Amino acid sequence: MITHLIFDLDRTVYPADTKMSDDISYRIKRFASEFWGLDFEEGARQRAEAVKKYGTTLDWLVEAGGFADIEAYFAAIHPSDECCGLYKTPQLRPLLESLPQRKMILTNSPYEHADRVLNFLGVRDLFDSICDIRANNLKGKPAASAFQRALQMCGGTVENTLFLDDAEGYTDGWAALGGIAVLVDAEGMKLNTPNLLGKTYCIKDIYELPALLNQIDSQR
Repeated sequence: MITHLIFDLDRTVYPADTKMSDDISYRIKRFASEFWGLDFEEGARQRAEAVKKYGTTLDWLVEAGGFADIEAYFAAIHPSDECCGLYKTPQLRPLLESLPQRKMILTNSPYEHADRVLNFLGVRDLFDSICDIRANNLKGKPAASAFQRALQMCGGTVENTLFLDDAEGYTDGWAALGGIAVLVDAEGMKLNTPNLLGKTYCIKDIYELPALLNQIDSQR
């Protein structure tokens, strides 16, 4: 039985079509481009390739470029006014309240970003904890250590915890540990694509989660 839920934050808890999502993506690409001395388009292209190897943009900057000012990166990507591009979804709180499982956030962003966003959405109190990139010693998803740290914090196990994310590489990381993952795919591009690991379900948004949980528990 699923007793714990680990949610990614960005483009998972809130819809993917928010301006904040686009703004975060732009700031990450801009920061990386400026760090490497590239124009924006070439920097964005190289970043897309690097993330396949390094996992995150920050890992790429640190491991390949010797970048060290981590807090400057966080401040640039997540300014204090970032929620101006986010809109509230009234149905979010009732959905989360309807789920009896313990809930936590696992994010590759810093704690203040997750805390800021959840408070803006009016659901911070519904999450027991936030496992952010600092809690993971700057090694985020899809590293196995990031998932294991999240499990330690929430008290769950791979067997009784469901993990949701909008990034296929991250759901694959969870599935590789033997867990059940849920890919939140707003465009529905992956809904009919079988996962080679056989451990991933696909939904268009988290509002399909209650029905999916019933389905998973009935099969176990």
